[in-house]
Amino acid sequence: MIDLHVPDELIASQDRWNGAAGRAFVAALPGLAERCLERWGLRPDGPSMYGVCALVLPVVRKADGRPAALKLRSVDEETADEPVALRAWTAAGAGAVELLGHDPETGAMLLERLDERRPLSGEADVREAVTALGAVLARLVAVPAPEGLRTLGDVAERMLAEVPERVGLLADAADRRLIADCAAAVREVVAEPGDRLLHWDLHYDNILAGRADAGRAGEWVALDPKPLAGDPGFELFPALDNLFDADEVLWRFDALTEALGLERERARAWTLGRVLQNGLWAAESGEGRISPDHAEIARRLLGR
Repeated sequence: MIDLHVPDELIASQDRWNGAAGRAFVAALPGLAERCLERWGLRPDGPSMYGVCALVLPVVRKADGRPAALKLRSVDEETADEPVALRAWTAAGAGAVELLGHDPETGAMLLERLDERRPLSGEADVREAVTALGAVLARLVAVPAPEGLRTLGDVAERMLAEVPERVGLLADAADRRLIADCAAAVREVVAEPGDRLLHWDLHYDNILAGRADAGRAGEWVALDPKPLAGDPGFELFPALDNLFDADEVLWRFDALTEALGLERERARAWTLGRVLQNGLWAAESGEGRISPDHAEIARRLLGR
């Protein structure tokens, strides 16, 4: 059996968010890793990495010596269609990490190896990082969503239906008014939810530098999507929230809408939809308030 290190942070996040299912996922990781290494003819090639819902092992394919990354993930509604999205983007040459293998039974994926030492978040000039993210995002959303993905229309309708019940769980009156304003903005655009292939979580740590040995030198490459079909305006929020700077919110928003060729008011409404989504999650989880950064993003977009 492989001597697999599962970081405490991954164990804690799985326990917090997935309970018994998360604990079972963690317990099964060593056996799953062993089976995947054998299935795809891999050998480990460095220490494991992790995210909220996945363990990633640097590996090398024995057959051809190609570096790769074995992603062992907890599959849910948001992540189930990751392989579908990666195949579509790869076929279109859209700048996402290449899928080399997928086990539908367990959700395990074999991916192109990127340079984990060079996330876009590490760029010294944040405006240059925003510009790079916009260029990556423009390529991703140029691809039409494959049939069968979850849709922004369904997500938005569900959010709007939840507002009356959950808004009262927010303790602060200003937060409740902000949620009402965000919901009103979404109602203006919900009838036209869009049909592009969205990443949903494209922040600066979900873009890594490509590797020269994969022919990607000098390229920024997206990974870890939680795909859905919808309007590209729903994609902008992570780039406003990650590396947050209140004074840069409008500059970033304008730079991204220009990079994607979006109509500003529609993009504003769908970005407020992300604040609504996060606010409803906060209400449901018992936090009782909107994140101050998220509230500030909404206020700036609303001109307050």
